[in-house]
Amino acid sequence: MRRGRCSFTAAVAIVVACLLAGSVLVGACSSGAAKPKAPDVTICATRGTQQAPGDLPAVAKISVAIDALEAKLGGPQQYFEVNATARVVNLFVALNNATVAQAWLYADGTLTSKTGQKASGGTFTRSDVDMETDKVLTTVRQQIPEAILETFYVNGDGKGHVQYGVLTSAQCGGGLDVVVGPTGAVKSVSPVQ
Repeated sequence: MRRGRCSFTAAVAIVVACLLAGSVLVGACSSGAAKPKAPDVTICATRGTQQAPGDLPAVAKISVAIDALEAKLGGPQQYFEVNATARVVNLFVALNNATVAQAWLYADGTLTSKTGQKASGGTFTRSDVDMETDKVLTTVRQQIPEAILETFYVNGDGKGHVQYGVLTSAQCGGGLDVVVGPTGAVKSVSPVQ
């Protein structure tokens, strides 16, 4: 549901920039009488291929899953988050004035649920979701072509708006939380730890 956002420090920003550029960092010692040579450390030098379209988060299934859930529950719902992987859509319905989240899973046309858990955070409705499903991943794929796009999410930002984002992982480790606009424009990037 609500994701913790990491603050950027200079060191993290450099590591992320190197990760994206496929650079090599050389370690160095900064104190002490004896200064042993630090080994060269490769952060990431990917040479992989771009993720296959069938393995991308199924963004178009989000509206299908919401339709199925709202038909089952008899009408519009409030959501903390709805997210999609390549195979499933997870829906977190806000109950009891947004103090409880009930998790639903939509896979292969079937809905299953779990008992609600205490929760808090921003919420949204289906009518708040206004994105171009065929474009929302495009910019991330262009700017980080070798990243693995794990999950696309929509959540309430706590200010009455929705937020769209993509959780990615690098083929050689590490991950990014990329917040995007409704047409895929990148708004911010935070490392995932």
